[in-house]
Amino acid sequence: MRKAYQVLAFLIALEVVVQATAIAWGFFGFGVWIDEGNTFSKAQLDCRDCPWNFTAERGFMIHGINGFMIVPLLSLIFLIVSFFAKVPRGVWWAFAVFVLVMLQSQVLPGLARDVDPAFGALHGLNALVLFAAAVMAGKRVRSATTEQQDLVNA
Repeated sequence: MRKAYQVLAFLIALEVVVQATAIAWGFFGFGVWIDEGNTFSKAQLDCRDCPWNFTAERGFMIHGINGFMIVPLLSLIFLIVSFFAKVPRGVWWAFAVFVLVMLQSQVLPGLARDVDPAFGALHGLNALVLFAAAVMAGKRVRSATTEQQDLVNA
């Protein structure tokens, strides 16, 4: 279970990297598409059947699906595994990651759309905090294993 805990923690950190990469690809591609003379309107944004016709729009799709479904599911599995992994303070770290993911995927995007776009900046900052927390959680397994080996060798 410790290995599953570690793999899930590092996988969540990797997902943050995928998210940043996907959204950057989408926005830079969107900028190139605009530079090529295309225009965009609210009607296009609301249209579910209208093609935008630029390759990098897949970055928006990846960011949305990954961030709304895959990362939250991984964080829930990570939290459940943490109860069985017996990593020192592992449940605390998994819970922190889970809360950060819920804030990232369920709260901040809606606030950025409906209240103030400044919450989008918090979305980016929270992603960095989430990445750090997931890495720290994954490293807990190594430090716990090292401590156990030191006790056995003493």
